[in-house]
Amino acid sequence: MIDLKGKSSMADTMIVASGRSHRHVGAIADHVLRALKDAGEGRARVEGLPHCDWVLIDAGDLIIHLFRPEVRAFYNIEKIWAVDASGHRAGAAG
Repeated sequence: MIDLKGKSSMADTMIVASGRSHRHVGAIADHVLRALKDAGEGRARVEGLPHCDWVLIDAGDLIIHLFRPEVRAFYNIEKIWAVDASGHRAGAAG
């Protein structure tokens, strides 16, 4: 889980998780989408569900990335959003 409050206007929280296979990523995505709907957040937008290498679920203030392990390692989302001790994002100028 990555806290985005004060770092991005797109969401407050980002969750990054992995499934073991295409099928596992798809099953996790289906479960999350059902849980969001049951919680009254049924308008989540979804990308990548047909291939299930990387599924993005945008539920407004919550963004969820679900990856197969190889794809997660390749894109390294956690590093992109890492914050150093000075409060700057990794790779950010200033």
